[in-house]
Amino acid sequence: MPERSQRASAGASLTAAVGRNALDRSGDMAHDPAVTSSAHVPAREPLAPEHAHLGAVALEVRHLTAGYPGFPPAIEDINLRVPVGELVGLIGPNGAGKSTLFKAILGLVHPTAGEALAFGVPVREARDRIAYMPQVEEVDWDFPVSVLDVVLMGRYRAFRPFQRWTREDHDAAMAALERTQLAQFARRQVGQLSGGQRRRVLLARAIARGARLLLLDEPFAGLDAAVQHDLVEILDGLAAEGKAILVATHDLSCVANSCDEAICLNRRVIASGPSAEVLTAEVLTTTFQRHLLTVPRTDLMQFVSSPGTAGVGGED
Repeated sequence: MPERSQRASAGASLTAAVGRNALDRSGDMAHDPAVTSSAHVPAREPLAPEHAHLGAVALEVRHLTAGYPGFPPAIEDINLRVPVGELVGLIGPNGAGKSTLFKAILGLVHPTAGEALAFGVPVREARDRIAYMPQVEEVDWDFPVSVLDVVLMGRYRAFRPFQRWTREDHDAAMAALERTQLAQFARRQVGQLSGGQRRRVLLARAIARGARLLLLDEPFAGLDAAVQHDLVEILDGLAAEGKAILVATHDLSCVANSCDEAICLNRRVIASGPSAEVLTAEVLTTTFQRHLLTVPRTDLMQFVSSPGTAGVGGED
């Protein structure tokens, strides 16, 4: 695994410019978020020794095929690994199947073939170790809950009627808000936040869960450079602490400069490995079905349409 201080130099070989092409358990929002010392949440099960060190495999997907009734498979024969302590970028065009892949890993879309393992066991047996951050468009931001309420939802393990939050839950949620620089908005209605703040709320919810594997779907979409930089710094710190992070994004330069590894997807895995080795003009042309041209008098690369080619359809 490359050192984090070496990422910028490893990714500097490619600087790419590309056009930027419900809260789960919504019923649980109505529960009282009051803090109590009762109903203690058990401590998380420690990782087995073989999965506790950096470089061990946190997520392994084997020959996974999935899709939606009445349509061709959205993803086919997917094989990939996400190591402990690494930030891995998942890139591909709209319709490549990135969101479907996340949902198939989590069991939200039923796979027709293959399997996904988290820390060596089926994902369904490791749910407490996994956090999922959906795209912001999938969330009902008008629901009358506070920022703190949303982050506390990350502490759910299983639905229990009339569940009340423990001091441990509250402390974990506030620590996550501090880390994402949102503590001052804890009591604000979540829909009143900006787009960048909303993404940080979802990330704080994932952090509060205490998960060791984070699946983040388009966390940078529509963000300005400064806000994106702040989010990347948070993710980088989490990876340095031993979290495994798979992030779907369209931002090639972010993957090149910030991610340990890259996975190029267009219904199938086109290439995967260290970012500096994967993000080549040949691989990106195959992945995005577009030619890459160098912009004169700059170091930028830009996609242009390839006559007679088109991206593969399906859900993003």
